[in-house]
Amino acid sequence: MLKDIQQEILKLKKEKDICILAHSYQSEDILEIADFAGDSYALSVKAAKAPNKTLIMCGVRFMAETAKLLSPEKTVFLANPEAGCPMAEQFTKEYIQKLRDNEYKDYAVVAYINTTTDLKTVCDVCVTSSSAVKIVKKMPEKDILFIPDCNLGAYVAEQCPEKNIKLLDGGCPVHSAIKAEEAMEAKKKHPDALLLVHPECKKEVTALADFAGSTADIMKFAKESDAKEFIIGTENSIIQHLQIMCPDKKFYAMSKNLVCNDMKLTTIMDVYNTVKGIGGEEIVMSEDTMTKAVACINKMIELG
Repeated sequence: MLKDIQQEILKLKKEKDICILAHSYQSEDILEIADFAGDSYALSVKAAKAPNKTLIMCGVRFMAETAKLLSPEKTVFLANPEAGCPMAEQFTKEYIQKLRDNEYKDYAVVAYINTTTDLKTVCDVCVTSSSAVKIVKKMPEKDILFIPDCNLGAYVAEQCPEKNIKLLDGGCPVHSAIKAEEAMEAKKKHPDALLLVHPECKKEVTALADFAGSTADIMKFAKESDAKEFIIGTENSIIQHLQIMCPDKKFYAMSKNLVCNDMKLTTIMDVYNTVKGIGGEEIVMSEDTMTKAVACINKMIELG
């Protein structure tokens, strides 16, 4: 039955000129029918280059919004309208604008890509987890307000001591909930394994890692490394994907709690219903909002 559904999706997307984008945290059955899989920004770049007129994002809302910002002429759908991102939604543009008008008046605001389009309209430059250090180093401004993730921001500040980086109390509730004790327990249980973690984890967790990087960088490191065992310190779906890609290697979870419920909302039937035209939600934003928001993404491209 699953194969039948997948085959129907492949047939319909070809007939309707649809490109399916799947974030790496999606389940394997969705990745199998996707045109592109990867992290949020990489998906948007690939989508912009794809010839298809319609895009379906299998991920969370800010990812679909980013795809629309980079492909304004295309029709973009979010496969499951309920799939949000607590980190992206925790600060409003009004709150950040107030900070800019008062205590951080002369600061450049750096926004992690994991933010809403509304929030991006009041930021100077966007960054991804893999490009953040490089871009912040290239910025002419010394004083920087980094939002929303204080853990990624602290990681960037450590790599850029020449900058004065201020942070807010925000971040990914899944990654930041992991304790150093869990990482140490995993290392004790698997002494021959390298620990690979996402910089959205707390500083005391990344300090224990053999490698810290974006989801895409973690997967690349694991695939190219001569090591045979790895503890994965990001969303646990990555373990299954790596097990399939590298059957000769062993992968373990740093914590059984590294699960993003929003990413798990999207199912193969959501994708099926969206390609059929009876599901999903079209991403629609005002031209003014899109123009203001895409400016910080264009700045990222310029510096990155």
